[in-house]
Amino acid sequence: MYKFFIRPILFRFNPEFAHQLTMRCLRLLRKLPLARTLVRFFYKRNYPSLEREVFGIRFPNPVGLAGGLDKNADSYNELSHFGFGFIEIGSLTPKAQPGNPKPRLFRLTKDQALINRMGINNKGVLQAIRNLKTNRPQVIIAANIAKNTTSETQEQVSRDYDYAFSMLYEFVDFFVVNVSCPNVEGLTSLQDISYLSDIMDVILDKRMNMDAYKPILIKISPDISHAQVDEILDYAMRNGVDGIIAGNTTRSRDGLTTSPQKVEAIGKGGLSGAPLYEKSLAMVRYLAGKTEGKLPIIGTGGIMTPEQAREMLAAGASLIEIYTGFIYEGPGFPRKILKYLNNNPL
Repeated sequence: MYKFFIRPILFRFNPEFAHQLTMRCLRLLRKLPLARTLVRFFYKRNYPSLEREVFGIRFPNPVGLAGGLDKNADSYNELSHFGFGFIEIGSLTPKAQPGNPKPRLFRLTKDQALINRMGINNKGVLQAIRNLKTNRPQVIIAANIAKNTTSETQEQVSRDYDYAFSMLYEFVDFFVVNVSCPNVEGLTSLQDISYLSDIMDVILDKRMNMDAYKPILIKISPDISHAQVDEILDYAMRNGVDGIIAGNTTRSRDGLTTSPQKVEAIGKGGLSGAPLYEKSLAMVRYLAGKTEGKLPIIGTGGIMTPEQAREMLAAGASLIEIYTGFIYEGPGFPRKILKYLNNNPL
């Protein structure tokens, strides 16, 4: 039904407007108890065989929603009705920011892909906290945190991450430190170990004084070299980082079937979706091999089929996340993945 009726309608609209329309529809579920019940009935499935404990948290299943869809923590409970084991909110910055000029989100339908240069538009940490207080989470929540675009010095950047981390700590289950978005000037440079350690040292020290332990993960780009990955892994293993998310969108345009003229006209932005899958899978395999399975990995990027979800887990991911696959395959995609994983155990 989604692919033949709903998606063609949504895809007639500008991608960002379609996203906003979808989020408004999700918020309506909050006011319609019968609708919530019907969504859970059709989409949510519980498979005890898929439960797993990762970095001290018991997940009902390994399939999460990646950051970027529920930017402001508006609809995490409604999204959880589709069967996700956890929801990543954000990216969230200390201050609200508008992001990059529009248009900034583009579909490559032939490639089952998206290009975005949103620029981490969000309403800020405090608005997300108000939402989390108002609507008590009924699902495991990961907070994706990032710096404000206007923060440039190392001191400002470290202060941004520290502020977002400290303010959100009481309200979420674990953290994703985003240092790899290609759509914010200077953000990917934070993956250099000299910058990254300045950020991470502050929040890892801050966690030591908290009453409850909340896992902290680093989100890395699929575009960085193995040498950079090795430095990040060495730091993570020595300093108590709880896991790695591999990865983010890519600047690469390799392997696209969309006309080069159309891709060139779109311009800059991070590519997500099917063309990213092999690159993401290779990164997960590399991380798992280097750490010998000792550091949990969340595999994300280009998962478009249940078979690919299983392959990502088999490659060494403890959990996976989907985003573009959810847009192209529809609300039944998590259910399909979970059914396949249950019927085809690792």
